Amino acid sequence: MTHPLTVLSSLRRPRLLVRAARHGLADYNRKRDLARLTGQSPRASSARVVESLIVQEEELEEVRKSGDNSYRVSQHIELLVALMAECRLLPRGPRAA
Repeated sequence: MTHPLTVLSSLRRPRLLVRAARHGLADYNRKRDLARLTGQSPRASSARVVESLIVQEEELEEVRKSGDNSYRVSQHIELLVALMAECRLLPRGPRAA
């Protein structure tokens, strides 16, 4: 499987969406937000959480691209914030997978 940081760096999203997510990083609280966004415990490994967030974000991106009325930009920003924050917790280096 591709390393989550590689996946994150290859994402191509609207600039405004990414900028909004970056601003939200300061307010991310793993204990508060993780269960709500992924249904996972704050004790879950960051790698597992990131995989789950990537899947959710990709699904939401498809909804955005399709123009579906169910798309919520706020939800997309929350997922991107969590994804960026959780990726910061991943180990770096060649053995990190």
